[in-house]
Amino acid sequence: MSWPRLVRISLSAGLLALGACGSGAGDETAGPGMLYKQLLRTLYHNTVPTVPAAALATELAKPTPPLLLDVRTPIEYQVSHLRGARFVPFDSVATVQLAGIDRSQPVVVYCSVGVRSERLGERLHALGFRNVRNLYGGLFEWVNEGHPVVDSAGPTNNVHPYSTFWSPWLKRGRKVYE
Repeated sequence: MSWPRLVRISLSAGLLALGACGSGAGDETAGPGMLYKQLLRTLYHNTVPTVPAAALATELAKPTPPLLLDVRTPIEYQVSHLRGARFVPFDSVATVQLAGIDRSQPVVVYCSVGVRSERLGERLHALGFRNVRNLYGGLFEWVNEGHPVVDSAGPTNNVHPYSTFWSPWLKRGRKVYE
């Protein structure tokens, strides 16, 4: 999907979400979390299975956790990422080979909200990876649910919100753009 098309879809979803805000006063299904889920439904192609943040947190506590691949930009990764995640720059997804990684190993890909990581998951499937999942809601959902992130110095509250357009979906953490 081209970025201009993604922006048009995102804006449409945002307008849809705003329209839904006034229709559910007092209804729990109309809260910010539900609006985020509605947005994700419009953005995901459902080409890669997803894993909820809570389930991933449980898996990461096991002796053999899945391989984590972060497909954001270098600055986003530097601000914070999941502990143990490997950086795979989004701009290189089409050419990255990931030599030496067992294609049957469980892999979880993520980005800010899950769109770029879904593209990486598709690429991994094309490269022969058989057990790839996308972190549902991305790093935003992970942080919004209270799960930890790190930077090169250790645990941090900092999170790169990608852009001011996407930043309202990040409800927790300290928003840091650089």
